[in-house]
Amino acid sequence: MSKLILSFSISLDGFVAGSGVSVEEPMGKDGERLHDWIFSSDDPIDKEMAGELAPTLGAVLVGRRTFDVGLGPWGDTPFPVPTFVLTHEKRAPLPMKSGTFTFVTDGIESALEQAHSAAAGKNIVVMGAETARLYLTAGRVDEITLQLVPILLGNGTRLFAGESMPEFAPVRAIASPVVTHLKFARKRP
Repeated sequence: MSKLILSFSISLDGFVAGSGVSVEEPMGKDGERLHDWIFSSDDPIDKEMAGELAPTLGAVLVGRRTFDVGLGPWGDTPFPVPTFVLTHEKRAPLPMKSGTFTFVTDGIESALEQAHSAAAGKNIVVMGAETARLYLTAGRVDEITLQLVPILLGNGTRLFAGESMPEFAPVRAIASPVVTHLKFARKRP
């Protein structure tokens, strides 16, 4: 059975991107520092954690803003699987080398249904803080993985912005010299 997963690198002050996110600065001011652990760490823990998600994925859900700012740096779908873009603008599917972007205009449940179908039992990851919050408040998220990066951004895009959300239980906490890897599973009644 597939799980809906949020996976974000997050600063100590709760930001998943810096201020001023744009096509020119997709992670905002100083936001790329959140991903330094992926590209710069030689620690075996970080290498293992960086490679953990991709093999389990069957689909991706993103918001339109994440698509707009991410397409340039990605140059393709963010993972080599079908990617569903939540948007208000009708648009034909955009085939890429590794997968296809499908634009969904009829809401988060429709996008999730299409992603589940495409994932064929594999997991689905949500990218973009606003889209993640939509699925959190709808009670649809099964798992959250956070890479807690010991930096303070001061402002930017928050992952958790005060909405009423389901409860999660800790599953794992593993620290490397540069980041702490956390995993939480949704508490079921």
